[in-house]
Order: sequence, then C-alpha cells, then structure tokens
Amino acid sequence: MIGADLGKQLESYVQQLVDSGHYTSKSEVLREDALLVQDRETKLAALDASIRRGIADADAGRTKPAEAVFRRLAKKYGT
Repeated sequence: MIGADLGKQLESYVQQLVDSGHYTSKSEVLREDALLVQDRETKLAALDASIRRGIADADAGRTKPAEAVFRRLAKKYGT
C-alpha cells in the first residue's frame, strides 16, 4: 500500500470528489490519477521518439524543401 501526502488543498479536493459520489474512495481517485499519469507519460514517450526520428531524418538529409511541401499542400487544398 502506498501512502501519499497530498497537502491540504489536494486532500480536500479528493475528499470533495468522494463526498460528491464521483468516486467511492480516496484510493479510487488516486488509482485514476495514476492511470492518467501513465497515459500522459506514454504519449510523451511516443512524441519524444517521433521527434528523435525527425531529427535523425533531417541529419541524414531525408527532408524536402519547405517551399515544395507548401506548394503541394496549396495545390491539394486549393489555397
């Protein structure tokens, strides 16, 4: 079991969530929070990997001039 010192403000908020019936217990609130943090960290890791791939592509010269990309998009979308 993990104990957590949330501080007065967060402890009060968690209690309000339980008291309002949105959650059945403080543990349920903290479990959902941990799942949200896990999801955010997973998304950030994927973003970091994508950025690393983009940088590697740029370093290896696997890019197109921006003007060419803009022309293609303008033609495609009629702007």
